[in-house]
This record gives sequence, structure tokens and C-alpha cells, in this order.
Amino acid sequence: MTGFAKAVGTSLRTYYAPGRAAVLDAFYARFLAAGDLAFDVGTHVGDRSASFRRLGARVVAVEPQPRLARAPRLIFRGDPGITLVPALVGAGPGEAMLRLNTANPTVATASEAFIAAADGAAGWEGQRWDAAIARPVTTLDALAMRHGLPAFVKIDVEGFEAAVLRGLSRPPRALSFEFTTIQRGVAAECLVLLDALGYRAFNACLGEGMAFAHPAPIGAQAMAAWIAALPHAANSGDVYAALAPERLRP
Repeated sequence: MTGFAKAVGTSLRTYYAPGRAAVLDAFYARFLAAGDLAFDVGTHVGDRSASFRRLGARVVAVEPQPRLARAPRLIFRGDPGITLVPALVGAGPGEAMLRLNTANPTVATASEAFIAAADGAAGWEGQRWDAAIARPVTTLDALAMRHGLPAFVKIDVEGFEAAVLRGLSRPPRALSFEFTTIQRGVAAECLVLLDALGYRAFNACLGEGMAFAHPAPIGAQAMAAWIAALPHAANSGDVYAALAPERLRP
């Protein structure tokens, strides 16, 4: 078995662990219901897409890594409610280089700044982006024109989150984006972009814990300050933004 296959196997065991589906479904039910449309940008092995489907939502699952995309293709084969898009999402259409970490495909990135930030950072030792492929780039606006305006968008693209949001002009009801403590500035930029789109309510989850860190929604500036104050060891999490603040209460 290759290192890549072992890494994908580890991801499948982690993200499809017993009991995890119920936790994901209970969390995302605040954002999605039967008949809604969700975009899963950075699908990886598809655990979020699987949750969205269990909730009855249609899903546009975007995964640019050809080898990694085999996993969701197999998992969702024959499911008409899933549309797989083999592309990057960015600020404008075109083409970009995707840097691959063959030993850890979950951290493939189109951001050279992300790779530079990880270099020498505690907790990122040994990570090597040892291959690259050119991939087509689409935008959230283009996906919405083709498939419809989503009710919820999940963005997990390793430092490319602000570029993804720059390609969005119509705000969905809610969305999430991943942040890391090695690139807090990217999170701050994302929050400015979301504020400009009309979002005023935010909450966050740390790591893979599906529990809000704040007892009530907070504003964009407060969220940026909270991320800035996190210890480096917090590593990563997801910020959630919603047009209706009640969706962001624990």
C-alpha cells in the first residue's frame, strides 16, 4: 500500500468513525433541511457531504485532487443528489497550481503562503508538499449560477479561503470556513469579506469538535480578536457565519 493510500485510509477511519455521523447531523441540522442545496468546498473523503445528504440536502462536492476524489466517487456512486466537481474554487475562473502533500492529502493547497507559514511551525514538522498539478478554477458565483444558490457552504481549502470568498457576491444563509493559527491573517481577511457581504453573526468550533466556542453569536471584529488571541497549539477550527443569528446559538 502506498503512503497516499495509507493516508486516505486513515482519513476514512477518522472521519467515518462510529458515532461521528450522529454528531455531524445534529450540528448541521441547524443549517440544512430536506430540499436545501449545500456546497462542500474541499470535500476530502466526503464526511460532510454524507451528513448533508442524510439531512436531505442536495450537494455540490468540490474536490480538486484527482486521486483523492476517487473516495467520494465510490462513496456516493449512484446517488443523484451529489454532484462532484473536480476543480479548485477561487476568486476568478482560470487555472492554478495545486500543491500536493502525498503523505497527507488533507493539506493539499493552492496557497504558497500557507506552505511558507507551515514551514518550521510547531505541529507542522515533517509536512512536505512534494508534487504539484495544474487544476481548473471555478468560483462560488459560477457554481451558484450552474446549480442554484446554496443554503450553506463549507469551505476547507488550506489557506485559500479568502480567495474562495472573493468569488462570492450573493451570501447564502450560512457558511463556514476553516482557519489555522499559522495564518490568522487569512481568517481576518475572510471576516472582512463576510462583513461586506452582510454577515453580522459569527461563532466558531475548534478542531474537529462540533461544539460552538461562544455562548452566543459575536461580531466579525470580536471573532478576529478571539482568533488572534488563541494559543498556537489550538491549531485550527472553523468559523461559522449566518444571516440569522439564532442559527449560531449552541
